[in-house]
Formats: sequence, structure tokens, C-alpha cells
Amino acid sequence: MSEVMIETVDLHRSYRIGKKSIEVLHGIDLCIRRGERVFLCGPSGAGKTTLLYTLAGLERPEKGSVRIHEKDLYAMGRKEQARFRNREIGYIFQNYHLLPELTALENVCVPGAIGGVDIHEAALAALERVGLAERADHLPAELSGGEQQRVAIARAIVNEPKVLFADEPTGNLDSRNGGEVMKFLMELATEHQVTLVVVTHDQSLAQAGDRMLVIRDGTIRETVNGG
Repeated sequence: MSEVMIETVDLHRSYRIGKKSIEVLHGIDLCIRRGERVFLCGPSGAGKTTLLYTLAGLERPEKGSVRIHEKDLYAMGRKEQARFRNREIGYIFQNYHLLPELTALENVCVPGAIGGVDIHEAALAALERVGLAERADHLPAELSGGEQQRVAIARAIVNEPKVLFADEPTGNLDSRNGGEVMKFLMELATEHQVTLVVVTHDQSLAQAGDRMLVIRDGTIRETVNGG
């Protein structure tokens, strides 16, 4: 059995709207193993993206712990956590979050700039992997939605992370481009033992993974084996 890559214990997260407190994560315990492809599904407002953000170190829980590769994410100081995320974690956003004034190649180099490392060659290789080497010098506005998402994927994998988080990575794409993006992510996880955690509203898409976790009312109510 493969090693545990992500483990949470009793995760709680809530938001305040006026005087009312709404609990979004309600005591979530979760174990995800190395190389596992896990999809988080559930109705709008169930807590899928909040859970993903919390797992990735982007949103601190009010209670509970998150361990990634045996490191307690929220026990780290801010600088240590930032370095850890830069080295170990990749994140793909639905809306790409590319810097409009930078070329595709320069956008992929951003994690290296943050880490103080020259990753020009690795960035070119990452663009090659997603089939966009010939578009390296193009600005985001000169790329299609599918191409922009592939640039975002190249940026997320350029440091060869052990864990890759994706928040509705096909949500802004047509079915053909969305299918290509998901095929690439699944192959990446399988070939390189990258742990993949994806939020999606599309349960048919999620069934291709190893597990589908259905979230309702801030808790994991059901675990369904994928195809």
C-alpha cells in the first residue's frame, strides 16, 4: 500500500455573514495516498473549494490539522509554509490566474522567481509537456481558453510537485478542451505518482478517478470508487 500523502484530522472552517456564523467544514477526517486521483464533488456551497483551499495551505482552518508528506502544514511559520508550498504543491485555478503582461513562458517561470531559482529550461520543458512550446512567447490574451489553462498547468507542474490541486480546471472550457486537460492531469498522476485532488461539479468526470468524495453540509457523506 502506498504512503499517505495528505491527512486531515477534525477540520473545521466557518464564515461570518453579518451576525450569523455558517460552518463550511464540519470535522472532516481524510486520508489520501501517494499517486491517488481523488475528486471532490457535491452541490454548490457544500464546501468543496473551501476544503481544497484548506488542504493546499491557502485557507487556515479554525480547528484541526492538515499534514502533507508528513509535514504539519499549519504548524509552520508563514515563510516556511510558503517555501513548502512552492516545492511540494501545485495549484490550478478555474480562472487560470495568468499575469496578463507576461508571456506564457514567463508565467510558467513565476514559481522559480518566487523561490529565487532560474527555471527557464524547466519552464520550456513544462510547456513542451502540455503541447505549447511553440506558444511560449505569446501573451495570455493571444491564447485560447484551453491554451491558457494548459499554461496554468505547466506553471503548476514546473517544480515537479508531489501534490497537485485543481479547482474546477475544466469549468471554463468546452468539452473537447476540458477532456484534453483532464486526460493530461490523469496521465500525469499515473505516470509520475503525483497525488491529484480535483474539485468538480461533474460527477461523470469524477468517476474516472480512484475515488469520488461527495461533500454535503461540510462533511464527507459518501465515498465512491472511480472507474
